[in-house]
Amino acid sequence: MSEHVLVIGSGRDLPTRLRRSRPGTRTSVICRLDYLSRLRETTEHTRIIGVRPEAPADEWVELAEAVHARDPFTRIVAFGERDQDKCAAVGQALGLAAHSPNTVALVHDKYAMRVRLREAGVDSTASASVSDADELRAFLAAHGTPCIVKPAGGSFSKGIALVRDIEEAPAAFARASGELGDLHGTEVLVEQFHEGPQFSVEAFSEAGDHQIVAITRKYSDPVNFVELGHVSPAPLGPAQQKQVHDYVERILNALGIENGATHTEVVLGDAGPQVIETHVRMGGDEIPALAHDVTGVDIADCLIRHTLGEQVLPGIRATLAEPRTPRSSAIWFAALPAPGVLATTTGLDEAREVPGVTEVQSLVSVDATIGTLESSESRVAHARAVAPTAEEALSAAREAIDRLTFHLRVRVADQGAL
Repeated sequence: MSEHVLVIGSGRDLPTRLRRSRPGTRTSVICRLDYLSRLRETTEHTRIIGVRPEAPADEWVELAEAVHARDPFTRIVAFGERDQDKCAAVGQALGLAAHSPNTVALVHDKYAMRVRLREAGVDSTASASVSDADELRAFLAAHGTPCIVKPAGGSFSKGIALVRDIEEAPAAFARASGELGDLHGTEVLVEQFHEGPQFSVEAFSEAGDHQIVAITRKYSDPVNFVELGHVSPAPLGPAQQKQVHDYVERILNALGIENGATHTEVVLGDAGPQVIETHVRMGGDEIPALAHDVTGVDIADCLIRHTLGEQVLPGIRATLAEPRTPRSSAIWFAALPAPGVLATTTGLDEAREVPGVTEVQSLVSVDATIGTLESSESRVAHARAVAPTAEEALSAAREAIDRLTFHLRVRVADQGAL
């Protein structure tokens, strides 16, 4: 029987890979209207349905049911972060395998996740959902500083602030609640800040059986925590690796995550690993590509084959067990200290000539308006490199970024009337 996969969201190139992975596979898409421009090879889909961004889950379900009655779906998948709740609701309504609505709710609501992990004995981080700056001050007075203040359901590292003094509460709340940006109306979460290096953990699960694929060290801006670079594998000893592996598996079990790719962020301090957040999707920032470079496991390919009903964990484990010459893969991002309109970018060819560099890519086009570093969407370029050690890979990627020059057009400040 040929497969008909309902894709929730855009999925970048993954729907194309789905169709090409097995002859006869068809894809239909339901996505937000503002995501239509992100779809690729649109004429290759069986159908595309655009939904207004504010549409409730039951509208998505009704649209999917109408199509399903005429042209039944065999599978459902959401490759991105947004609208995974719609995927869970549709999957449940149509009897298609997907993450449960409860699991998606726990993963997306960072406060609910903390509560569940505390109940399961996995995480003891003090946290609270606060509705104003006074409630934030009360939490800080009760639990001390430093604390992280962030949108309860945010993404792209938007709205995050590290508070080290109680007097910083009003500004931190304003940033996280969207009063200073485009997150207006979101709930605000405050939680204890764990000092230590941060790591991203990529895993794959089938029927509740989890396999850690890679641990990646990440480097973030110290002010707003936007990620600036990554290197895989993380320079950890065997005992630390096992500690992280066991901890992440406990998180996945506690949240009821049974299938697919996951991306979990942790801090590794003196008290052991502590979770930052987890996601039922592949990692961003080219982290799966870094993992592929050093382990041979193509997480995207595994996710596609898993979506089509194939068992992939045995192959993942066999690939991880193969002898490989140790090497590291790194990525580094460029961000600008001042806003403006991009006139041109120079140094791309010179950056690509750095030994070990495998890719240099501009992330913005000419005439784009560029701001300072506020979120991961503010970054303007990245460079990837492979080398025998983490230090060498990071050094090569950073050197490539240092060879780039961004020429901006800026407005002259208003001098006022003479």
